[in-house]
Amino acid sequence: METAKAVSERSVTVVPKTQKKRKWTVDHWLALAFLSPSVVLILIFVYGFIGWTGYVSLSNWNSLVPDLSFAGLKNYIYLFHDFRFQADLRNTLVFTVLFIGVVIVLGQLLAILLDQKLRGESIFRNIFFFPMALSFVVTGVVWQWLLNPSTGVNLFLKKFGLDSKWYTDTNILGSFHLGKIEFGVPVAIVAVVIAAVWQMTGFAVAMYLAGLRAIPEEVREAARMDGATEFQIYRKIIIPMLRPITVSVIIIMAHISLKIFDLIYAMTGPGANFVTDVPGVYMFETTFRGNYYANGAAIAIIMLLSVAIFIVPYLISSRKGES
Repeated sequence: METAKAVSERSVTVVPKTQKKRKWTVDHWLALAFLSPSVVLILIFVYGFIGWTGYVSLSNWNSLVPDLSFAGLKNYIYLFHDFRFQADLRNTLVFTVLFIGVVIVLGQLLAILLDQKLRGESIFRNIFFFPMALSFVVTGVVWQWLLNPSTGVNLFLKKFGLDSKWYTDTNILGSFHLGKIEFGVPVAIVAVVIAAVWQMTGFAVAMYLAGLRAIPEEVREAARMDGATEFQIYRKIIIPMLRPITVSVIIIMAHISLKIFDLIYAMTGPGANFVTDVPGVYMFETTFRGNYYANGAAIAIIMLLSVAIFIVPYLISSRKGES
């Protein structure tokens, strides 16, 4: 019988190999040298200014004279009790839901039609993509002319007995009181949604068309051999396969809608009774016209957080998918 000493002498101690340190080459140092200025500038002019905005939002700086004394959450509490800011949140929610929903539906439908190898496809593609080349300011001015209650489209609609007020309408559809505001769908915001959809649908069409062209034709052929109709192929196979693109479109459109400013400012402004007002317009007028810098900074931080709610989970899931 072997003694414990003999067993210990025969046992082999396994020493883990130490990982060699990676040596930095000239290419690594060159890459670091080229990237460093961009990283420094981003840290200063993006994250540094975000931090400064958050600091100002917690201060008493609501006049031309800087007052950076600590105010806590006073500015945020004031905003959430403010009638205008409550209306802004309602308008942003309604605008975001309508905007994203219509862009997705129209984008899918137009992309499917373009995917049918129609004659003059390139012409239609250019027509749909052209609005993306314009800025939201130009779009706002053009649609302000088109939807003017006394001119534009209304001259045609009046022949059928229709007289819409478009972005000057103060009615709230399906309204009920929530806080200080009437919660519902402001009729005036629909005019802004039409303008935004006209400009951004081309982006969704491009995304969906690229996704459709990437799906192998064998998938459709196999479904047809199993007796599926064209409608069933798109509803049960093609559209579910486009789900990653749909998620990307939702994220990008939500990012645009939650921080929308130029389209609203150029087309309607805050509107009567703030029916077309959004946090971006309120922040601009509060900060640069009213000189309430702390309140304006608080609005900016709330806008940043609302965008982060959509962007951060998407980035995390994308990172997990890559790993």
